[in-house]
Amino acid sequence: MMKTLAALAASTLSMVALSQYPERPVTFVVPFAAGGATDALGRAFADRMARGAAQPIVVENVAGAGGTVGAAKVAKSKPDGYTFLVGHMGYMAAATGLYKELAYDPVRDFEAVARFPDTPLVLICGRENRNAADIKTLVDFARANPGKVTIANAGVGSTGHLVAALFASAIKAEVTHVAYKGNAPALTDIMGGRVDCMFDQSNTALPQVRGERVVALATTSKERLPQMPTVPTLSESGLPGFEAATWYGIYAPKGTDRAQLQWMLGQFNAAMADTTFVSKLVEQGYVLLKPEERGPEALAAYTKSEIEKWKKVIAAAAIPPN
Repeated sequence: MMKTLAALAASTLSMVALSQYPERPVTFVVPFAAGGATDALGRAFADRMARGAAQPIVVENVAGAGGTVGAAKVAKSKPDGYTFLVGHMGYMAAATGLYKELAYDPVRDFEAVARFPDTPLVLICGRENRNAADIKTLVDFARANPGKVTIANAGVGSTGHLVAALFASAIKAEVTHVAYKGNAPALTDIMGGRVDCMFDQSNTALPQVRGERVVALATTSKERLPQMPTVPTLSESGLPGFEAATWYGIYAPKGTDRAQLQWMLGQFNAAMADTTFVSKLVEQGYVLLKPEERGPEALAAYTKSEIEKWKKVIAAAAIPPN
């Protein structure tokens, strides 16, 4: 009886708190500089999710150390429902294998709220590259010529680097990874024929493919991308089960009130029910998830599985931790 009364009292307090929430602006922390892909996606959702709310959702950019500075800030924030993290597979999964020490635990220190649409990767190459006329030609050449296939990436430990390492392991071939300071110079050298190929996010690869500046050989998605229906997946190209993506989600500091988490989830679901908003995301190259894949339980489970996946890839590729 006492437990029932206590539960009822807690529920009543939560409803009262929710009826007054939010009383001031809510913050989405993006752990990268303004203008990048994560920032753009975070701002798009912040604007749409705040529609009809009593207060705005503002974006705060806290860049540094591959996103781990911003993630640590949110982990240590007061769990009062006013600070959330725009998560990314880099600092919420891969970082556990890329850094000797982290000031936060992606699982223990956060509450998962919702998973944004994904950006699978596209294996692209220069249009004049004879060794990469198609995915079979590239794989055969890589196997026959150890180390001669060069794969560009936006930096050591970047998503493109990790996926390229996973790819090399899957095809059982030695490749040469070429690290750049960012995506743009890597893409320039792909188009100039100075590097063979790279794994680029679907949202940034799409305009280059459509503009016929590069050739798309395959995607890392589970199914063919609707934006590139003629491009096969790696899974159907001789690497069954191969799947990877740059994924994003909303996280809150551990201990945030359930009612506040549910409010945020409700705002997210309203955004995903907005066909105009969702259509724009698809046009930009994002891939939608099924409803059962984007809720809090699914995101929490996926975060755990991705941590283990990328730890193994990083160890196998002998990428030294920072």
